[in-house]
Amino acid sequence: MLIGISPLLNADVLHALRAMGHGDDLILADTNFPADSIARQTTIGRVLRIDNVSAAIAARAILSVYPLDTFVDDAAGRMEVVGDPNAVPDVQKEVQAVLDETQATAFPLIPVERFAFYERAKKAYCVIQTGERRFYGCFALRKGVVPADAA
Repeated sequence: MLIGISPLLNADVLHALRAMGHGDDLILADTNFPADSIARQTTIGRVLRIDNVSAAIAARAILSVYPLDTFVDDAAGRMEVVGDPNAVPDVQKEVQAVLDETQATAFPLIPVERFAFYERAKKAYCVIQTGERRFYGCFALRKGVVPADAA
C-alpha cells in the first residue's frame, strides 16, 4: 500500500501510467471490449486490469495521478453507441461526472465511432480492462503534462 495512491492502481497499472508520455493514449475498457486482442497491438502489448469495479471508479483512481492533455480537443473520448451516435448511456455520464469533478479544465467526452475507437485503441500505449459490465463503458484518455511546480 502507498499513501495517497488508490489501492486500485496495481503495480502494472502504475508502471504504465508512469512510463507513458505526453500524447500517449490510455484505453479504459469494459468487460465486453476485445481487450486482449487489441492490447497485443499496443505499446505495452498486453492487457492490464483493474478488476471488479465500474468504469467510473477505475477512472477516478487513474485520474488521481494521470493528467489529461490540454493541448488537444479529443483528450477524452467515449465509444459511440452503434446506431444512435447521440446517445449517452449512464456509464458514460458517470465517467463524464468523474472528469468534471477531478479536472481543472473541462474535458467533454468526444464520441468516437466504434471501429474508429478500435483503431485508436490499437495505437494506444495500453488497454486497462475494468469490471464494467454495462455496454459502452469504453474510453480513451490522452496523457498530458505535469508542470514542474506540480511534480
